[in-house]
Amino acid sequence: MARSVDAAAQRRKLLGEIAGLAEIAIFGTLSETYRTCGRAGCHCQGDGPKHGPHLNVSYRGEQGKTTGYYVPQGAEEATRHGVEAWQKMQQYLRELAELNKDRNLRHAREADSQ
Repeated sequence: MARSVDAAAQRRKLLGEIAGLAEIAIFGTLSETYRTCGRAGCHCQGDGPKHGPHLNVSYRGEQGKTTGYYVPQGAEEATRHGVEAWQKMQQYLRELAELNKDRNLRHAREADSQ
């Protein structure tokens, strides 16, 4: 019985963590790119450094194709935190799913033994 109480407490804790992360989670992965501009004579047109880094979010869309968007500088920090939150939330969801599986199997075993 103590094991199921511990698991229930762990489930509640995970659900709380997931709820908090869901407030800021952003689905996707981050990448940074360096680009050339359209100005003739700009240092980026030759061997000079390119402009950037420019932050982008990539994700798999509803049709299964990879898509994404550019993140403006003012949103970079919040977007980085959001993507980190998404990754942490996935980890917690996996842990929660494992606890749910164990609970279901335990209930099935208890029903079989009666």
